[in-house]
Amino acid sequence: MRKAYLNSAGRTLTAAVLLLAITGCGRSITSTPGDAPNLEKWVAEVKARPAPPLDPLPVMQQFETFEYAAQALRDPFSNAFTDQGGSGPRPDSTRRKQTLEQFPLDSLDMVGTLGRGPGVVALVMAPDKVTYRVRPGAYMGQNDGRVTSVSEDRIELVELVPDGAGGWLERPATVALEDN
Repeated sequence: MRKAYLNSAGRTLTAAVLLLAITGCGRSITSTPGDAPNLEKWVAEVKARPAPPLDPLPVMQQFETFEYAAQALRDPFSNAFTDQGGSGPRPDSTRRKQTLEQFPLDSLDMVGTLGRGPGVVALVMAPDKVTYRVRPGAYMGQNDGRVTSVSEDRIELVELVPDGAGGWLERPATVALEDN
């Protein structure tokens, strides 16, 4: 019996709370006939107010113009040393390039020799895995390397390298027999 009393009391309390909530909401939802003119008046006042001022436009920066007036000076991108006709060794531009000149010198390997004495011929393997015969006077490497002598354990040659001032320098180089 006590449980039934609590159930009915709980139902009554819940109903009272719901009734109060509905009543409170109903009053806020319903409006009196005098509220509409106040709302219209407020909207009219807000529309009549002046708009807030806009931020000023940023000031454009004026740049000074620059006129290039160095046409009479030397072009910094041209090689100033090419016109100098210095003496000394120069690569022969009319000479036909040989097959071993397309490879860097350090990629060429001496793998053996043929013959003895002054008529010795060196065997050089290129990166394309082809073995070439090299005699004194032949050219190899990408720096116009001319073979000066061939011995049983090495090939000696002289390369032409630019000196940075428009001339050329002779630089000795050697390709040694590969130890396997």
